[in-house]
Amino acid sequence: MINFTVFRALVAGVATGLLLLFTAQVQAANVFKLATIAPDGSQWMTDHRAAADRIKQRTEGRVSLKFYGGGVMGNDRKVLRKIRIGQLQGAAFTTSGLVERYPAMTLYGMPFVFRSLEEVDYVRATLDPKLIEGLEETGLVSFGFAGGGFANFMSRAPVESHQDLQGKKIWVPEGDVGSFSALKSMNLSPSALPVSDVLTGLQTGLLDVIVAPPVGALLLQWYTKVKYINPLPVAYTLGLLAIDKRAFERLSSADQQVVREELGAVYKELEVTNKRDNVSAREALLANGIKVVEADPKDIPYWREVAATTSAAIWEKSGSTHPELYGEMLALLETYRSTNPAASAVVGTAN
Repeated sequence: MINFTVFRALVAGVATGLLLLFTAQVQAANVFKLATIAPDGSQWMTDHRAAADRIKQRTEGRVSLKFYGGGVMGNDRKVLRKIRIGQLQGAAFTTSGLVERYPAMTLYGMPFVFRSLEEVDYVRATLDPKLIEGLEETGLVSFGFAGGGFANFMSRAPVESHQDLQGKKIWVPEGDVGSFSALKSMNLSPSALPVSDVLTGLQTGLLDVIVAPPVGALLLQWYTKVKYINPLPVAYTLGLLAIDKRAFERLSSADQQVVREELGAVYKELEVTNKRDNVSAREALLANGIKVVEADPKDIPYWREVAATTSAAIWEKSGSTHPELYGEMLALLETYRSTNPAASAVVGTAN
């Protein structure tokens, strides 16, 4: 005879076990593995881990963010592949790192487009939301951008004009088609490498010149291998955290909102602190013996003309780069410069 009391207890036990197993599987599905080149101990990592703690607390453990720092997950292409196959759920990128997924993200980084941070702020107020929306249409959710300031020429030998770059191996970020094409148009020698390989390139002589913001050069130790900085604003840099949309949409609406709020707050704060940190980083570079060499004012129109011609050609011939965004950016710049001529005449440091 069946002991129904025992049978009910067994059924209840099995049900409880299945429920616990299911709960564990759901929780595991909500662990977001995120890659970044930022090293442990950096402010970027500190801020994001603090946000991750708040997210875990506010979602009662349903959402966890786990960061893999120092570039251990590989370069941007490897990271994107790992996101596609589900090994990672997201990563921190510079805009050039997303070129194969959403080429329009390189919009702000086109060389010699901007002349001051005031211009950048004016343009971004209109175009940031459009870029975030466009990125999400490709399957990546972002929570705002963190401006990294202007990238400058940093080199072993002084760089005052484009002639000083003749015969030099110049780093451009992998995927930065605009900068690569502009330098090729000047008969120079760009070398496209992922960010993770730059220090090695400088150490081995594979690179002679880098184009980077002071804060990046300081954080990633690149400054230890160069001697000079030219404060001419070459290209505006931008960083962002992008999460796979499929993984993000597995969260409840309430949990999605928590993640958006917490990470959005991080990027609003980074917008403020990065400007301050870039100034401090430049001062730190000078304190460590890096010498300033100003650009030859007569050479600046040449840089801008070649870059503008090259950028226009790139954005017009490729339908995937959303040429209307490039045209809108130029129109916004024209409007700003017509009413703020002094601010747009800056040719020195704009960090």
